[in-house]
Amino acid sequence: MYEELTMQAKAVTEELCDRAKLGKGQILVVGCSTSEVCGSRIGSNSNLEAAEAVFAGIYEVTKARGIYLAAQCCEHLNRAIIIEAEAVPGQPIVNAVPQPKAGGSFATTAYKTFAHPVALEEIKADAGLDIGDTLIGMHLKAVAVPVRLEHHTIGEAHIVAARVRPKYIGGIRAQYDENLG
Repeated sequence: MYEELTMQAKAVTEELCDRAKLGKGQILVVGCSTSEVCGSRIGSNSNLEAAEAVFAGIYEVTKARGIYLAAQCCEHLNRAIIIEAEAVPGQPIVNAVPQPKAGGSFATTAYKTFAHPVALEEIKADAGLDIGDTLIGMHLKAVAVPVRLEHHTIGEAHIVAARVRPKYIGGIRAQYDENLG
């Protein structure tokens, strides 16, 4: 079962990274309910082995491509983010260490796997993968655009994927016009 979860997670991540055109140094935020992956209601049945399997598939892809993986904690840690320190130099860190039932099994696995993990209150990622309806939108840059994936489940969990694009309003053009006036 766990090998299948790893393969599914790898396939989903490869597809999203390709479709979102993620490159070296960009950030992929992932929220993962292992309860949902295993067929239970979100928050009811955290499973460290399932988290390790899903994480392995995702991390293999992101690490090979030089993409930073940001793992979203559950609501008990206010959806804090676990990420490698080098990805977020100078960002204010928070004092939190996720546990399977307080932060989530996926974030716990990230914290144990990363070389120099830190927790942040928030991040603005370039793409996102929501495994089991964990609500990652708060951690995406504006403007988030849904990505319809061919693979739309990992285990029993529903997948929602997103990429970001520049705003069509405001931004550089508005700054340019402001400087002229």
